[in-house]
Amino acid sequence: MADAQQPLFSQRFRGFFPVVIDVETAGFNKETDALLEIAVTTLKMDDQGVLSLDQTEHFHITPFEGANIEQAAIEFNGIDPFCALRGAVDELEAIKSICKFVRKAQKDAGCQRSVVVAHNSAFDHGFLNAAIERCKIKRTPFHPFVSFDTTSLAGLALGQTVLAKACRAAGIEFDNSKAHSALYDTERTAELFCYIVNKWQALGGWPLPIDEQEQTPEQTASE
Repeated sequence: MADAQQPLFSQRFRGFFPVVIDVETAGFNKETDALLEIAVTTLKMDDQGVLSLDQTEHFHITPFEGANIEQAAIEFNGIDPFCALRGAVDELEAIKSICKFVRKAQKDAGCQRSVVVAHNSAFDHGFLNAAIERCKIKRTPFHPFVSFDTTSLAGLALGQTVLAKACRAAGIEFDNSKAHSALYDTERTAELFCYIVNKWQALGGWPLPIDEQEQTPEQTASE
């Protein structure tokens, strides 16, 4: 068991459990355009507070009924939505499995709610929320609007906002020929997030001094 100087996962992000995701889609409109692929990577933390990748779940997804498919989008990501070799599953099956997978990992980490981590997180989080709503899933582990954006974090920590460039700046191998695969991009984003969090700790940015952690909002406001 970690002591106060070696924060447990549940203490590190205010009870939130960061879950790294990436989606590949058939356009930019989360309401109308198909979700074609999604990958989710959970994280683990050792007794020293060091974050690392844990498990990944990945699905190719059949476009929902009536979904729009933009030709430019599928030319960009190279996905044939109707190729049988993709092994695609229904959106409901994928999202239900992901919620179950994340809920278990969240519980094991002692956390209360999961937060999406993604590169340009508003995009991925928006498509995830839209899929959850379409599937009428009421018990979702994900916070509906809070997310951690590795674009912003990498810009601050590394001076880079493009995923490939940020990874290379962090010493993380990045193969451009494998990019725009949800599985590949999710795991590289997870490595990047872990690198930034761990670097911040190594530089002395976490944990906060005990007296600073214990200040009440009223005390902070009065200073």
